[in-house]
Amino acid sequence: MNIPYKNSGFTLIEVTVALLVLAIALSAIIKAVSDTISNASYLRDKTIAQWVAMNKITELHVSDLLPATGSTTGEMKMAGREWFWKTTITSTEDDYVHKLSVEVKAERNDESPLATMGGFVGRRE
Repeated sequence: MNIPYKNSGFTLIEVTVALLVLAIALSAIIKAVSDTISNASYLRDKTIAQWVAMNKITELHVSDLLPATGSTTGEMKMAGREWFWKTTITSTEDDYVHKLSVEVKAERNDESPLATMGGFVGRRE
């Protein structure tokens, strides 16, 4: 009595193709997760830089003196790291009001700021 041989399982080519598809899918998932982490880190830094800029603007607003025109730079520690800010104050047509701009960078030598805010500050009478 001759029992026919029954093939069961996958061929080597089928397994190779399945592993290739799995590898491509996993690499796409890893890239998506990496991009998400990178984006979250950037947004965290940008948010903190905006807080630093708001703090500098608030400091100028609560001061009793009208700040002098020109630029000043400094550092502020927030969220466990140093942030580098630059304020630029220019005069306006009104002698009692100055225009201000604050730029905040994560590193002193960064080309572009993470946050830039502007506003006006005036002298109280």
